Amino acid sequence: MKLPDLDPQTIDRILEMAWEDRTPFEAIELQFGLDEKQTIALMRREMKASSFRMWRKRVSGRSTKHAAKREFVAGRFRSDNQKS
Repeated sequence: MKLPDLDPQTIDRILEMAWEDRTPFEAIELQFGLDEKQTIALMRREMKASSFRMWRKRVSGRSTKHAAKREFVAGRFRSDNQKS
């Protein structure tokens, strides 16, 4: 899968957002233009294999990683650094 050229700080921020349980893939796509498959490919490329497997096991099927599956929308904190 072809990933866009990203600077190290952007890669670090994407990894941080993807690692967080409550940050949906849609937020990463909105802010950085990477869809879920590209985010997973980036995580696979940048992380140790054991860390990637642990992350995939944790987020697989997790409703909080998909905005459409979330039960909550309003009333959650949103950083000023995030796009709407």
